[in-house]
Amino acid sequence: MPAHDRVAIVTGGANGIGKACARRLSENGFRVVIADVSSNAGKALAEELGDAKDRALYVDCNVSDRLAVNNLLAETRSAFGRLDVLVNNAGIIAKGDILTLSDDDFDKVMNVNLRGSFMVARAAARQMVEQIEESSERPDDVRRRYSIINMSSINAVVAIPDQLAYCATKGAINQMTKSMALALAPTGIRVNAVGPGSVNTDVLKSVLDDRNAMDRVMSRTPMRRIADPDEIAAVVAFLASADASYVTGECIYADGGRLALNYTVDTD
Repeated sequence: MPAHDRVAIVTGGANGIGKACARRLSENGFRVVIADVSSNAGKALAEELGDAKDRALYVDCNVSDRLAVNNLLAETRSAFGRLDVLVNNAGIIAKGDILTLSDDDFDKVMNVNLRGSFMVARAAARQMVEQIEESSERPDDVRRRYSIINMSSINAVVAIPDQLAYCATKGAINQMTKSMALALAPTGIRVNAVGPGSVNTDVLKSVLDDRNAMDRVMSRTPMRRIADPDEIAAVVAFLASADASYVTGECIYADGGRLALNYTVDTD
């Protein structure tokens, strides 16, 4: 199955980890749909990846809006005729612990990170199942072609006190991934998640500029460095590939050893 006839949607694809995923999949031969609300960055990336050659497309999409999600799938079908891979990456954060987190901020994070991931995954899965039924593809070919990849986090397992909403959504995404994988296994569609640790993105910028904060991050990271977004994209690319044809219902943690650590390490 040649990669050049496969189509991938990457939500939150204009920046950070999503941008790295879009680039990596494009390099691997995918036609890529970049779904985001950052139109300038998204359009620039689509141009870079070959929108003029029908290799990339930017679609403005707030994943918490059902009509926007429906439009995303419609635009994908119109441009490329099919969908093979979803990278469910869009996500936001809102600072606040159990004493300080507002109702509005809790709802915003839930709506994007969890409800949005569910709605995009449901729409993508329905599109994939329709394609499988229409084409009568062999099960082995389906397992090699179709993949849904949810973006989790190490904070699905560990937690940060003042990121209650974010941690809650990532824990829920892990369970949603398992449930989706079980439901779709008979069709051959694989569903997995990736759980990054600390990654060099705009979300971590305040930490990168603060020596004390960086020391704390390094103290709990055995590999003693921050990940590059390309390293997370490499794991996504594996899960999207035929090499992962027997992998479903899993979360791969790319965290520099953090979840394996039960103490802090010396940063000197």
